[in-house]
Amino acid sequence: MAAPTHGAVVVGVGRSDEDLQLIRTAAGEAAAHHRPLHLLHAFNWQAALEAPSVTGPRTIAEDLLERAAKVAAETSPEVPVSGEIVEGSPVEALIRASDSAFLVALGDGGMAACGACVPADAPAVQLAARAGCPVLVARGEPPPPGPLLVGVDGSVSSRAALGYAFDCAEQRQARLLAIRAVEPNHHDGDDNLLERAVARHSTRHPRVAAECHTVRGDPSTVLVDQSRSAQLTVVGARGDAPLRGMLGAVSQSLLYHSPGPVIVVRGLDPEPEDGS
Repeated sequence: MAAPTHGAVVVGVGRSDEDLQLIRTAAGEAAAHHRPLHLLHAFNWQAALEAPSVTGPRTIAEDLLERAAKVAAETSPEVPVSGEIVEGSPVEALIRASDSAFLVALGDGGMAACGACVPADAPAVQLAARAGCPVLVARGEPPPPGPLLVGVDGSVSSRAALGYAFDCAEQRQARLLAIRAVEPNHHDGDDNLLERAVARHSTRHPRVAAECHTVRGDPSTVLVDQSRSAQLTVVGARGDAPLRGMLGAVSQSLLYHSPGPVIVVRGLDPEPEDGS
């Protein structure tokens, strides 16, 4: 597939204890794809200047990166790790990094356990809507040892997500579960769309054990339910127009409610349907 041939897995490091699981998840993803890991901490200079000592907040930031680097090394010793402190908003820093990154990663800020109270401007949602490359949103708890889940609806965005999911499954040596959820009253006359798409990728990835199911039901509800037993869920940014600043209803629902990590695929072109 048309994946970037350069770039690191760039992860936003904050002060939350939940970020330790974020580092582990991101380091594992870097190891799976044979990419370096770059730790990025956004430093608020205005707050530092208002502190009794400017060196205090800076030292804290450096300590955060040092601790994150140790966690990454313990998780994936083979992955090269670098760190950087930048000024400004964490989301804006990661969006800038996304122009040359393989993947950008951020914690969910606890929103998976927040029910219906998730604000639209949550950092993870803003990053997933605006980044120029795939976005990993990690959770505070380790994921279950289940399959890798991908949602497919036949759109250009979901075709790119399916290709990316096959790559992830092969690198992880994981089973792949592809789900197409169709509204109960919707009939598009193409009942074998999912099977054909999965068959094309299975030919290119013979080592991936893949299965596919077309399910009647609300797509958001179906995929969130399926994600509860998945080690990772992959979804396209938006079914009809995966542009920056846009997220579809399904990708938003997974970001809000999936208990496991989610990758929103952005900035990648799908493979041609004829395989050429």
